[in-house]
Amino acid sequence: MSVQERKQRERADRERLIVATARELAEQQGWDAVTTRRLAERIEYSQPVLYSHFRGKREIIGAVALEGAAEMASAVRAAASAADGPRTRATALARTYLEFAERNPAVYDAMFQLDGGLAFAHEDTPQPLKDAFAALLESLGDVAGDGVHPGLFTEVFWAALHGLATLTRAGRLPPEDTERRVKLLVDRLAVV
Repeated sequence: MSVQERKQRERADRERLIVATARELAEQQGWDAVTTRRLAERIEYSQPVLYSHFRGKREIIGAVALEGAAEMASAVRAAASAADGPRTRATALARTYLEFAERNPAVYDAMFQLDGGLAFAHEDTPQPLKDAFAALLESLGDVAGDGVHPGLFTEVFWAALHGLATLTRAGRLPPEDTERRVKLLVDRLAVV
């Protein structure tokens, strides 16, 4: 391995450590606790080293969001592939999405609530975000109904899931009714 390759590998390792540490700190104490000073202390590097990887907290949030999007896409695809039939896939997708939001609140916030400097629904949208939407579309396209654009249907279904996740996390919807909400959502929106 050349010196250049070793340096690139070490840089990538440091970047992964920064993102993992930010994510861990955010999950434990919330995003307000994530500062470059605290991150530098936890990873035992100076703040200038942190800034050589990320210009600030916003870019770190963006990196966590991209990582989370890849994880969510993988989870949704796994759940959907294990389901039998379009309606069952839509139900599995909904459950998996809501479970992901519940298990990873700081990551979910990085993806959809906080400013990570990422463009959504644009040409320059990062690939992990496009792939996360594609994972939803793959499972929901079959239940959009005649004359309904599958992408538009996926956006509406996703918006409903996001609302359920956000309102449940905020304590505005009782979590014990989540399964009934999923059933209602799929029964009313998914056409097969």
